[in-house]
Amino acid sequence: MKFKEYKGLDLAGLAADVLAEWDAHDTFHKSITTREGHPTFVFYEGPPSANGMPGIHHVMARTIKDVFCRYKTQRGYLVHRKAGWDTHGLPVELGVEKKLGITKEDIGRRISIEEYNRTCRKAVMEFTGVWEELTRKMGYWVNMDDPYITYDNKYIETLWWLLKQLFDKGLLYKGYTIQPYSPAAGTGLSTHELNQPGCYRDVKDTTVVGQFRILDPKPEMTGWGTPCFLAWTTTPWTLPSNTALCVGPKIDYVAVRSYNAYTGEKITAVLAKALLYNHFNKKAEGLALDSYKPGDKLVPFEVVGEYKGPELEGMHYEQLLPWVKPVEVDGDGNWHDASQKAFRVILGDYVTTEDGTGIVHIAPTFGADDAFVARAAGIPSLFMINKRGETRPMVDLTGKFYLLDELDERFVAECVDVDRYREYAGRWVKNAYDPQFTVDGRYDEQAAQAAESLDIYICMKMKAASQAFRIEKHVHNYPHCWRTDKPVLYYPLDSWFIRSTAAKERMIELNRTIHWKPESTGTGRFGKWLENLNDWNLSRSRFWGTPLPIWVTEDRSEMKCIGSVEELMAEIKKAVAAGVMKENPFPKFRVGDMSKENYSTDRIDLHRPYVDQIVLVSSKGEPMRREPDLIDVWFDSGAMPYAQLHYPFEHGGDYFRTVYPADFIAEGVDQTRGWFFTLHAIATMLFDSVAFRNIISNGLVLDKNGNKMSKRLGNAVDPFEVLATYGPDATRWYMISNSQPWDNLKFDRDGVDEVRRKFFGTLYNTYSFFALYANVDGFTGREEEVPVERRPEIDRWIISLLNTLVKNVTESLENYDPTPAARAIQEFVGENLSNWYVRLNRKRFWGGGMTEDKLAAYQTLYTCLETVSKLAAPFAPFMMDRIFRDLNAVSGRHTESSVHLSTYPKADERLIDSSLEEMMSLAQRVSSMVLALRRKVSIKVRQPLTKILIPVLDPAMARHIDAVRNLILNEVNVKELELIEQTTGIITKRIKPNFKTLGPKYGKYMKQIAALTAQFSQERIAEIESAPESVLEIDGQQIVVTPADFEITSEDMPGWLVASEGKLTVALDITLTDELRAEGVARELINRIQNIRKDSGFEVTDKIRVEIEQKELVADAVARYADYIGSQTLAVEVKSSAEPQGEVVVATDIDEEPLRIAVTRIR
Repeated sequence: MKFKEYKGLDLAGLAADVLAEWDAHDTFHKSITTREGHPTFVFYEGPPSANGMPGIHHVMARTIKDVFCRYKTQRGYLVHRKAGWDTHGLPVELGVEKKLGITKEDIGRRISIEEYNRTCRKAVMEFTGVWEELTRKMGYWVNMDDPYITYDNKYIETLWWLLKQLFDKGLLYKGYTIQPYSPAAGTGLSTHELNQPGCYRDVKDTTVVGQFRILDPKPEMTGWGTPCFLAWTTTPWTLPSNTALCVGPKIDYVAVRSYNAYTGEKITAVLAKALLYNHFNKKAEGLALDSYKPGDKLVPFEVVGEYKGPELEGMHYEQLLPWVKPVEVDGDGNWHDASQKAFRVILGDYVTTEDGTGIVHIAPTFGADDAFVARAAGIPSLFMINKRGETRPMVDLTGKFYLLDELDERFVAECVDVDRYREYAGRWVKNAYDPQFTVDGRYDEQAAQAAESLDIYICMKMKAASQAFRIEKHVHNYPHCWRTDKPVLYYPLDSWFIRSTAAKERMIELNRTIHWKPESTGTGRFGKWLENLNDWNLSRSRFWGTPLPIWVTEDRSEMKCIGSVEELMAEIKKAVAAGVMKENPFPKFRVGDMSKENYSTDRIDLHRPYVDQIVLVSSKGEPMRREPDLIDVWFDSGAMPYAQLHYPFEHGGDYFRTVYPADFIAEGVDQTRGWFFTLHAIATMLFDSVAFRNIISNGLVLDKNGNKMSKRLGNAVDPFEVLATYGPDATRWYMISNSQPWDNLKFDRDGVDEVRRKFFGTLYNTYSFFALYANVDGFTGREEEVPVERRPEIDRWIISLLNTLVKNVTESLENYDPTPAARAIQEFVGENLSNWYVRLNRKRFWGGGMTEDKLAAYQTLYTCLETVSKLAAPFAPFMMDRIFRDLNAVSGRHTESSVHLSTYPKADERLIDSSLEEMMSLAQRVSSMVLALRRKVSIKVRQPLTKILIPVLDPAMARHIDAVRNLILNEVNVKELELIEQTTGIITKRIKPNFKTLGPKYGKYMKQIAALTAQFSQERIAEIESAPESVLEIDGQQIVVTPADFEITSEDMPGWLVASEGKLTVALDITLTDELRAEGVARELINRIQNIRKDSGFEVTDKIRVEIEQKELVADAVARYADYIGSQTLAVEVKSSAEPQGEVVVATDIDEEPLRIAVTRIR
């Protein structure tokens, strides 16, 4: 049987063939069944949502996951890989709304909740087939036969059980607070959603410094125009909701006489002293106040008073935009005017003088800090009263000012200045919320930004009324919704919270036990997040998601949190018996039956609207209705370790402990405060455990210029097209080897193609070389092994290096650092196996019988190829399986049918010879430097040269070079290598300080060191270079230096070229004699003849006759080296001819001079 040979490298076609073999042999499932009873390696799949198409970044994330799961399988672990689908939440709902052409307000009106949720259930799995196809084509092994699906009733039942545990522990509560709210999405957001990457963005908004007229000014504030407080805001639309101004208790303030630059009116303005010159031009200080004329560029000003913050506390001012009066609601639910409590100055520690005026405008309905200080000072919020009698902020949940007909009539009559408010009613506070800028579901951001905003409109009105001191554009950081890309509002909402702050210290403590890659994410982005943790806003005001399983009485005197379907059925039974429900809506469901059929939606559905129709009964016989909220979708995914198993109802106890916590997870950095946090929070609060032990937080995949990919920019990459063009192996290898997973990857197709050519092409050529000659010689891999100690030194070297490679790759993968592992394999194959071992040993494979030396060469190369196929299998699963199978098909060394069922290589320390590796590394470095010198003067490698000089700094270096002397000479085609101990007079060296190493140690002496170094003699430089340490005397001080503290270079000598690399220096004699030139031409002729043999399809064993055109250029070479040319080309005769005749006549050239060569095969 022969080793399989291939014609050309087609990685995409190869992958398709291997994939078909995996399917035929059920290889993936065998990778699990063959490890039954082995130790487990637990991996959690972060569930994607299948309502959108996968991108190239998903290939990156899944490659990282697959590498470690395949690696651990080869290491003998049982690795369950359960796929999952994230099926709830905003992405699904917003996609459905766009598809149906509706908004959130239409749900329950134009379309029933039942029909809407049915559409969501269908839409969320729309692209399942595409995701599965990508998973298959890229070689990501994950069990998609039985995935966990977050909308499944079993999954939801576990979520309810977890929520019940939190409820019973007192960690679930309802609160009325200011929260981030997305009008575009129609729901509140948790702080971890608000902190997704890219949510905080720099925006340019219209800002205004408003003039708030003081009603009870201090004496210094009178006598010059209107006394006013200056307060700055980046959200002018919140000014109608202002009810207080806040000053800092430790801040100094001044009263300033000046003018309003827009209207020319006199004012006495109060602001922070530290910010005086931010608002008043210092050049105008001291100008006579009376000299000012409206329109003057310099507006004079004069400071007339100075105060501490507490001295301003309690002062009153006139409501800036008196559209609506603030109200308060008493204990009986009645509201009344609260204006007398509002519009005064209060104190707040959070006020700073970093920007603004040092006086903060307080709108308690639109800011958490504002609400906190206002409540502490007894300041009312400015609320509207709607027709249901509910208090609401001035802006509704869609982002516009309430319409008058939506408000309580008495409230409008008593508290609303209708004439002033009417022109603003229904206006959108941000253009992003205005439907006219979202057409067919696409938000036209440019049009929205170009149109006049409400902020500008309000500012212009204020300017005309002399209420605006300064209006300008300002760039500031503002949060946006992670799913709609539109700005959020801070809004007062009733929400359910998880008291995650109660477990903050334990979360921090457990986080320190997790192995984060990179570590900086664990201590920084994630660790700092935990240190500043807020309670988790669980509520979502949506329709498609996991319903909050809490039922309450109307007066909220009694609550029930349902933790299982069994508990729900028992409570329904009580409710039916009490008469608050007519019948059980799920009569077919059988408690205790865990079958898929019993939990199907034919028998029970735990979604809205079905659970909304369930009315339970309290202990007093009162009806209890479900809280209308859904839960945060991140709770769904964070609960997957338990819900994927239907824990604790199934797979609890001892089994659960074998699959929890995860040994490894990996997702993008955007999950740091999403899935990573929710996994960690739930595990800590309910299980006092980590949810994962090792984690890779991978970076973004950007385009080749470093820009974020998007369809809008036209720079998105189609993963299917990339896989079809370059093959999955090259794509995966590029992604892992190009940069470490946690760094952002600039995806470049040229880079993928380079990997395909350089690494996979080299490996393919190496295998092809082996297969070709092994088949000629009948080598099978079944022969008795030649003991390693009897093999030539170069065999022992590559075997030593191979075992070092195994050791280093294993260490990297055990440390969850795949990039150094891939790079090490790539370097071994390209630089050591192919470019050094195979190239230098080709003659051992050519012609002759199967000597022990040739057998050793075959066995060594076989071992390298087989070991590389196992080592690299996790990274490039297709080609490595093909090489492994093709080798094993002949050798029969393994019973496993696939490399992915085989055992990962283990390093044999007995075969590692560090001294031999160092020796060969030195040979490679010397050769590389000499070849670089040849390229510098365009002398080809086939042209022999006379001599290399190498200065040696120590005996060990001399021994190492001596041992590989002949190898170096053959490699670089030089006749002689001379080692010299003294370079003085032969090689001139230059030395200068290495500021990077010396600076941190001897910074204050650097000038003196540089001056001293400039005076070093050649002898002193040699001493510095050869000694481990040297002592320099600077200003009477002795300092210790090493060779690494200097940059030492060599200068070329006449007729020689010199190069240095660290301690190693080589000098190359580039003088050419006639004899050397003739030998060089002979080698060129050998090259041309070999190419003719190959191109003509001759067998490697065919003997030939050669005729070379008579020309002066080649005459000397043919005359001197005809026998040598013949021995290298299997030519029985080499001769010159005026008209070369033969089976094949080829026109070629030597040094650009045309030349004809005739080759005839001897039959």
